[in-house]
Amino acid sequence: MKTEKINNRKIIKHLILVLIMAFAGFSAQAQQANKNAKYAIEVNGNCEQCQKRIQKAALSVPGVKSASWNLETHQLSLILNEEKCSLPDVEKAVAKVGHDTEKVKATDSDYEKLHSCCKYDRK
Repeated sequence: MKTEKINNRKIIKHLILVLIMAFAGFSAQAQQANKNAKYAIEVNGNCEQCQKRIQKAALSVPGVKSASWNLETHQLSLILNEEKCSLPDVEKAVAKVGHDTEKVKATDSDYEKLHSCCKYDRK
């Protein structure tokens, strides 16, 4: 009877240890940055000149692998390495060249540098 209790305790200890290790493994995996994270953000602009400027600004951020701005939908589709950059990094770069995003607005001086055809209605 006594050896049976000892064996049950050992089994429970091993089970708890296995569960802790499994949980730690899942937690570590969840914290890894995505090297091919996909995002789509709205960026204000009017023309093909805006498209080139927006895409160039996004691609200038180290870690951005792909940037494509759609003239009709105003959506900037991105693929980026989250180990090297973040979405706010890209939004700041785009705002720096005069284009507002949903979260980061261009300064008035950066907006004023845009060509007249590129000046969109600011909200």
